[in-house]
Amino acid sequence: MRSLPENALSSAWRGEELFDRPGWRQQLSIAESAELRDFVARFAGQDPESIRPGEILLPELEPLASRISDALENGPGAVRLQGFPLDAWDQPGRELAFWALAHQLGTPVSQSAEGRRLFHVRDAGYATNDPRFRGPMSSKRLSFHTDRCDVIAFLCIQPAAEGGETFVVSSAALYDELSRRDPAALETLRGPYPYLRHTVDQGNQRPYGELPVFSERDGFFGAHFLRVLIDRADASPDAPDLTDEQRRALDALEALAEEPEMHVSFHLEPGDVLLLNNWTTFHRRSEFVDAPEPERKRHLLRIWLSTHNSRPIDPRFADHFGATEAGALRGGMRPLTEA
Repeated sequence: MRSLPENALSSAWRGEELFDRPGWRQQLSIAESAELRDFVARFAGQDPESIRPGEILLPELEPLASRISDALENGPGAVRLQGFPLDAWDQPGRELAFWALAHQLGTPVSQSAEGRRLFHVRDAGYATNDPRFRGPMSSKRLSFHTDRCDVIAFLCIQPAAEGGETFVVSSAALYDELSRRDPAALETLRGPYPYLRHTVDQGNQRPYGELPVFSERDGFFGAHFLRVLIDRADASPDAPDLTDEQRRALDALEALAEEPEMHVSFHLEPGDVLLLNNWTTFHRRSEFVDAPEPERKRHLLRIWLSTHNSRPIDPRFADHFGATEAGALRGGMRPLTEA
């Protein structure tokens, strides 16, 4: 039986154990909110992505950022930060404040072929066969997955009228449970799986990559999973077919993640910031229904972060993430301008 690396035990929570873990719940203080207000006032009207990192100096936020970073990398791998003062700003101001907060935790990386690093999560109404279609830009249920970054950060602007729950599961706990229940599936999940290039990943010239779901490097645990791209690779003539054992292992992993005792679910409220370590958690969203009024439609801001205190990852991620060393700048989609 394969056991978890010792340093992964702190991230191996099950279900609602998360809510009692140190670091899970954080709160913006009055002084921290005031510092964000000052920042927004100073850069009002400016595109957040045009601001140089050296201009984002927020000393009041440094202790909070340190606590969050530690909880993400060395603790439960999930943090819910509350008290983000949405009512203090219009939408451009909120984007500036979220950008500034994210910069205290790492470096934002590209989420599109255009190189945009601040992403709006809302239903764009694209058909599933539209090349612009992405799961987050629909109202559909998403399956458990990770994103192409060390940490994903969401700011809830407006929840859905119905549905849209967030689900989070510890991938370290999934590994630990599979090691007891289904060691053959776990061993298969440690091997390479083909991932077809995403439809919007146009800066990437390779048609597919091969990545493990579970891996370890220098004693550090890592998990990466996006079944939609695995299934697309399986259906594509440009990538290897999955074996029956590979499919069975994926099914076993997803079934385990869906067990109520393994995951948590909750609704994000306006002003909530959710941060997840993609190497130790999977997340998904339930289907939702929007209100008819444009201002009441579900809307989140999302930033992908390469974090300062990241772990080393398996060398097989080099093609997908770039650098694999601890603390390296990595992840995101390669913009077309760099292709």
